[in-house]
Amino acid sequence: MAKLLLASRNQHKIEELQQMLAGLNIEVISLDDVPDIPVIEEDGNTFSENACKKACLTAMYTGFTCLADDSGLVVDALGGQPGVYSARFAGEDADDRKNNHKLLQMLQGFDEEKRRARFVCVIAISDPQGNVNTVQGTCEGRIDYEERGTEGFGYDPLFIPEGYTQTFAQLSREEKNRISHRGQALLKARTLLADRGYPERGQDF
Repeated sequence: MAKLLLASRNQHKIEELQQMLAGLNIEVISLDDVPDIPVIEEDGNTFSENACKKACLTAMYTGFTCLADDSGLVVDALGGQPGVYSARFAGEDADDRKNNHKLLQMLQGFDEEKRRARFVCVIAISDPQGNVNTVQGTCEGRIDYEERGTEGFGYDPLFIPEGYTQTFAQLSREEKNRISHRGQALLKARTLLADRGYPERGQDF
């Protein structure tokens, strides 16, 4: 069975990706399965630049076809922040709690209409020769006034997807994966993988 390397050590993200790629005739591995990979600096100005850099360099270093994603939260009233800095919004030592606290502070006094936001995910798939393709998924919504829910990670306790009253962190994993930015991008990525010779096993997404 062919291997597909996910360019991530984020356990939450790995679990989401593995679940959403179920049914493909591949063995999904992560950076934890491949020792001595140099740290790749995410210094791009866009999600696409970061995803492509991670996918191409990781594939080149390891010899595996690599899937990398870069994703984040875009808030209209903040001029697109936190954007590509979503993971380190509150500084280099940031964690989910600090990032969410900073976001709530910056949106203090903003009404619901001005709290519109979206999650964006760009997935890049590269082979060791540097042949790379990208797809993008987006989930529209708004930022809540306080954290709610215990599922998910990152900004999930603050993000209410369009058409819902619950935050991502209050939805089941299956429901979140169905509507999320990463879920939308992975639906498209499955087609790219099939074109690269990773056939479906006949299971539903």
